[in-house]
Amino acid sequence: MQNKRDYYRRGLRDGLPIALGYFVVAFTLGIAAKRAGFSPLQALLVSAVNNASAGEYAAFALIEAGASYWEVAVMTLVANARYLLMSCALSQKLRPDTPLVHRLAIGYDVTDEIFGISIAFPGYLEPWYTFGAMSVAIPGWATGTSLGVVMGSVLPLRAVSALSVGLYGMFLATIIPESRKSRIVAGLVAVSFLVSYLASRLPALAGISAGTKTILLTVVISLAAAVLFPVKEADGDGA
Repeated sequence: MQNKRDYYRRGLRDGLPIALGYFVVAFTLGIAAKRAGFSPLQALLVSAVNNASAGEYAAFALIEAGASYWEVAVMTLVANARYLLMSCALSQKLRPDTPLVHRLAIGYDVTDEIFGISIAFPGYLEPWYTFGAMSVAIPGWATGTSLGVVMGSVLPLRAVSALSVGLYGMFLATIIPESRKSRIVAGLVAVSFLVSYLASRLPALAGISAGTKTILLTVVISLAAAVLFPVKEADGDGA
């Protein structure tokens, strides 16, 4: 019979590889934070309370572009919306008598990777297992971002530009596998690139800020994809 300490140690073990990966990816995110004018401490705090690569990168990009507060808030909400679904799924994995404070703590750091190892936990999910993984994942992400800001201040401009490409590589690693599996996804990715480019060039949209354009395109393309290409129930359960 394992106790809380055993589950916590198990989470630490399984979360360590995630933390190392986070550190590397967050380093390139720190370059984006540096361009947006964040100090190492500010970047550390941002990543500590918002452990989400897409959401943070969108926020840093909008801040760099001079977007308003509401644009940053809405775009971050849209970019991180999938975590709401992950949290709902994990809530079904917990024992019915799991304290609310534990549920809230788990919901605080539902990233793709933490969700993956938590949902794969055999039987009911033990909160202390997830807490263990979070204990190394969050510091790895936060310190990586902060160090990225520091290195962005001392490295030559060419080196900073080269390192900043790493984050785009991470996004490509996210969309390419799914695009290879589905022609629909591949087509939507191509359409997104094209529409985004046109939106940045069309004179009729010149009066709309970059942040508002990003929000509108994200919502419109996602809604169109959901209506035109709905996912069948059988596809969702692996049938």
